[in-house]
Amino acid sequence: MNEKTINITSLVKDANDGLTADERASFKKYLAEKLQALDASSKSELLPRARLQLDVAEILNTLGRKKEAWDIAHEAFFITLQQGSWPDAVEACDVLYQATQPDSIAALGMGIWLSITFPVDPELTVAMLVHLIDETPNDSDGAAVAAMTGRYVVDLRADDDKHESLGFLIDNLISMVAKRHSNVQDQNAMDKWLDKLALREPQVFLPRMAQVVDAIVGDKWWFDRDELRNRLPD
Repeated sequence: MNEKTINITSLVKDANDGLTADERASFKKYLAEKLQALDASSKSELLPRARLQLDVAEILNTLGRKKEAWDIAHEAFFITLQQGSWPDAVEACDVLYQATQPDSIAALGMGIWLSITFPVDPELTVAMLVHLIDETPNDSDGAAVAAMTGRYVVDLRADDDKHESLGFLIDNLISMVAKRHSNVQDQNAMDKWLDKLALREPQVFLPRMAQVVDAIVGDKWWFDRDELRNRLPD
């Protein structure tokens, strides 16, 4: 799949996201190539085939063919989950969220749970949390909890060569969330905000993050979380 980069400016909706005629033609050509590769792939090679399905679904989303994207990404999700390919399962949830179908928010929640629970690339985890923040009202404490969870994951998992850049990005994200939540403008106000919302201790904000995920998934979990926890690497 295409490498993703986190775009914290998604907190401000961009209404002008249409494709030009040339761009649409290019994506259609790319789709035809991926579909040809998918048709030629072996059904016994489950994971490579699922990754091709996700490529196809991403292009379908870009072309506005959301229901088709959902269907193919939904199938790929269960394959990647069965195979224990956690990054691909999270990517599938990302595609399902962007397909904007009735269960897309639940898919986002499940992707966040997987990206926090399993040791995937922290950039992917933060990207999923940005989607959640983008969905929340400005005064939502859940957005603040999500931003701080992103900081925790970056500190825990980011390699030395990525920690500085990801840390800078997530700190900017926290600042944006604090500003829209409580009009935080300076470090003194930030310190008070962090204390007021009890955002300094992981043992406090991580259970709150779990509550946020439970709230957006509800009773629509597609997997047994306890069973998956048993598959965590040592």
